[in-house]
Amino acid sequence: MATVECRGIRKLYGALEVMRGFDLKIDDHEFVVFLGPSGCGKSTMLRMIAGLEEISSGDLFIGGERMNDRDPGDRGIAMVFQNYALYPHMSVRENITFGLERAGIGKAAIDQRLAPVVEALGLGVYLARKPTELSGGQQQRVAIARAMIKTPEVFLFDEPLSNLDAKLRGNLRIEIARLHRDLKTTSIYVTHDQLEAMTLADRIVLMKDGKIEQMGTPEEIYQKPATVFAAGFIGTPNMNFLQLKMAQEWIGDNLIKFAAPPGIRQGEVTVGIRPGSFRVSEDAQAFRGTVERNEFHGETRLVSLKNGQHEINISIPAEVRPTIGEVLGVEVASSDIHVFDPATGLRLN
Repeated sequence: MATVECRGIRKLYGALEVMRGFDLKIDDHEFVVFLGPSGCGKSTMLRMIAGLEEISSGDLFIGGERMNDRDPGDRGIAMVFQNYALYPHMSVRENITFGLERAGIGKAAIDQRLAPVVEALGLGVYLARKPTELSGGQQQRVAIARAMIKTPEVFLFDEPLSNLDAKLRGNLRIEIARLHRDLKTTSIYVTHDQLEAMTLADRIVLMKDGKIEQMGTPEEIYQKPATVFAAGFIGTPNMNFLQLKMAQEWIGDNLIKFAAPPGIRQGEVTVGIRPGSFRVSEDAQAFRGTVERNEFHGETRLVSLKNGQHEINISIPAEVRPTIGEVLGVEVASSDIHVFDPATGLRLN
């Protein structure tokens, strides 16, 4: 049973508080991604779970047992780092098995553990090579194999793909997801890359300034962001934000007007609309703006429309070909409008 539970965990460096009462329960076999910008505390939290950083206050439980004072090697975890940290003078095989050999495990038992790990990661042909003879993606697979062979209850990944190019990241992302399904371990993965989080996570923990901003499935956070920060961080292209007024059934001003979602109070609001929610329209009520940018993205185009103080990015089918300087009308369904309190940043609808 490899549950992970954080109860009111805080981390201080002198007077500087970097984790502020972190509460989270991760279920057995769950894949949770800590997501957020640099400096939000995600790697610090992971290192406290691993035992590489002391917990200033609060409690950490793994498998129901308190781990605050346990050594890293006694926590039933294995960690894969951003830096592969392979021994350059050792072969791939020696790098993978070094930890088991130091623990006094016999050669026969090591060979028995090694075979399925090597097969799962496609490393059989590289066992005799040195790390310097491998590509970055191959080296990261060796680092993952070194963690896998320990048969941990909890896998920790600290931005393991950030040093790789886009194609390798995509390939290894698929492998990590497959390994998680096959091994049925609990996994915690740290990244600042929302695509990694959206494609890997059972649940995303979105962090900001040492606290949890929002947590939920990728669909929940994308479709119903709880705050302006969550709405702006998740989603590509970025969400549009407009400062508008709510008046009865409409949100807008003298240049722009949308049908308001139900249940919103009157007054100043922050409106968020994803670029893909807009539709080109000839309707008289549509927002009209001058095309200032037209980027071809393959199946879609990212187009910027400007009217007065408002500039809106829209994502439209590639076969629609507006020209720079053209006036284009767009509309959006009220169900696709996200409304936030401009003072607190909290969602209102």
